[in-house]
Amino acid sequence: MLATSLAYALDPATFASNALNVTLDAWQADALRSTAQRQVWLCSRQAGKSTTAAALAAHTALYQAGSLTLLISPSLRQSSELFRKVGDVLDNLDQPPALTEDNKLSLTMTNRSRVISLPSSETTVRGFSGVNLIIEDEASRVDDSLHAAIRPMLAVSAGRMILMSTPAGKRGHFYDIWQDGGDRWQRTIVPAIDVPRISADFLADERAALGERWYRQEYENSFEEMEGALFDFAAIAGAITDDIQPLFGGAS
Repeated sequence: MLATSLAYALDPATFASNALNVTLDAWQADALRSTAQRQVWLCSRQAGKSTTAAALAAHTALYQAGSLTLLISPSLRQSSELFRKVGDVLDNLDQPPALTEDNKLSLTMTNRSRVISLPSSETTVRGFSGVNLIIEDEASRVDDSLHAAIRPMLAVSAGRMILMSTPAGKRGHFYDIWQDGGDRWQRTIVPAIDVPRISADFLADERAALGERWYRQEYENSFEEMEGALFDFAAIAGAITDDIQPLFGGAS
């Protein structure tokens, strides 16, 4: 038991494979084992990036006592979904950890580790320090001001930051870091053709249904600009918010 616990603590990929019963693709195992402080995962849809991130967040919380992990997404709904996956990972362990706090947005373990899902607003994320791990989900759609606000949280802790996303046009910090981030960023690219769970027939259907540009963006990790559109993708994505209730048919 002690040897197994030590193996899990030293190797997040072994933890994910054995403790969580996850069949890891090669890129997932490499990403989990990486010690790089800055990582950017450019992944096809359904490549398994959320599963990988949830396993890493759970491993950090379990084996780094007193650690703080922050989950950032373009919307609170998305970051809450990633947080739910972290909770599912912990619940599925043979011996789930005891929690002193557990709600829809955060959890605290008895070892004082915390995992927090943050609202997607630059004005509401300030105030955290000593962060061990920041996971920025769908980073190509996270506002640049929000990304700028979370970076200083790693200044003292020398913590890790992971940006993961499919592309969303040639704009924003995710695109800039992928293109020109320099050697400090470890880059991982996972096209759909390399994901064994996605069949060739499905991809052929998607190419026919979506057209070449959208297909390349969603499944081949191509930073595309859509021709013939009145507004570019960045303008449309930037106009989407969870903060405004719909006029008709929405919850009051």
